[in-house]
Amino acid sequence: MAEKRDYYEVMGVPKNASDDEIKKAYRKLAKQYHPDLNPGDKTAEAKFKEVNEAYEVLSDNEKKARYDQFGHAGVDPNFGGGPGGSPFDGDIDLGDIFNSFFGGFGVGRNANPNAPRRGRDAQASVAISFEEAAKGCKKQVSYQRVESCQVCSGTGAETGTDVKTCSQCSGTGQVRVNQRTPFGVVQTTRSCDKCGGKGKVVEKPCHACSGSGRVKKVKNLEIAVPAGIDDGQVLNVGGQGDSGVNGGPSGDLHVYVSVRPHPIFERRGNDVWCEMPITFTQAALGAEVVVPTLDGQVSYQVHDGTQPGDVFKLRGKGIPNLNGRGRGDQYVRVTIEVPKNLSQKQKELLLEFDGAGDEQRNYQKRKTFFDKIKDMFDK
Repeated sequence: MAEKRDYYEVMGVPKNASDDEIKKAYRKLAKQYHPDLNPGDKTAEAKFKEVNEAYEVLSDNEKKARYDQFGHAGVDPNFGGGPGGSPFDGDIDLGDIFNSFFGGFGVGRNANPNAPRRGRDAQASVAISFEEAAKGCKKQVSYQRVESCQVCSGTGAETGTDVKTCSQCSGTGQVRVNQRTPFGVVQTTRSCDKCGGKGKVVEKPCHACSGSGRVKKVKNLEIAVPAGIDDGQVLNVGGQGDSGVNGGPSGDLHVYVSVRPHPIFERRGNDVWCEMPITFTQAALGAEVVVPTLDGQVSYQVHDGTQPGDVFKLRGKGIPNLNGRGRGDQYVRVTIEVPKNLSQKQKELLLEFDGAGDEQRNYQKRKTFFDKIKDMFDK
């Protein structure tokens, strides 16, 4: 299997390139290798996929940081934990930390260590094309989440062994300690050292989860991306985050959406803008032209005398309203293609046309002048 090329090399930018430089490079390469502009060209198709893969990583600050540090392995979900990572990071309870500082004054004294707790929210990112954002799509995302250990069914104990109530705290997870202070003896409450505040003691920890009852796994999930989603928006998928503790509900999954720029279209709100080149003759005489849209090609009648920079609107050809009715419009800005390599005869015809135009304009000026004189004498 061929080794992947460096993503910066694929994009043709240095490693210290800014977000705008990376985006500009992508637009140029995507337009150069786009399948619609290179029909049947397998090499261009492969290049287009390679450019999209590189942009998906380099346009995401989190993925880009991992790639800069670890290379291609850093953006592989199977490497997500990293060296020294703990599979039990999701079990940190801020209430326990707070109580460790203020437990002596009654804060959290009655907290139940075995009460249900909601799991933490998980995060994932997905890169989609301009068309997919406009029309909606289904995408596979890979991310890490903490789940209940299947080997021990979440008990933390090796199969065939028991989980016992802690003898030191009698299952409360907390112990009371008398402390002598200048104000007398003060009774404080702190987490039990023997059971770690859980109220239970595992005689023989499960080999799969090291006694925590929870493991970190890579999950693949298909999500529905709604039509009209914009770059930088976040999709919330309920119940797909870390599993809860002690029967608590699971957290949610937050999916950060990145929309790749289009080589032709530009989004402004729910409207789509593009440039349409036409010939000098089409602009002067008017013509029926074919305009690309998100729904395919449509015909439009350009009126005679169209000028460079003129804008016409295609109603209802823009981006659908997110989770709503209707959609934006498409605006097309006209550019005029100036003919090159004209023959001598063509040049003479243009000069003749230009001269005739001057005479016509001068005649109009003279006519206007004499009309004014005539008006003066008619009064």
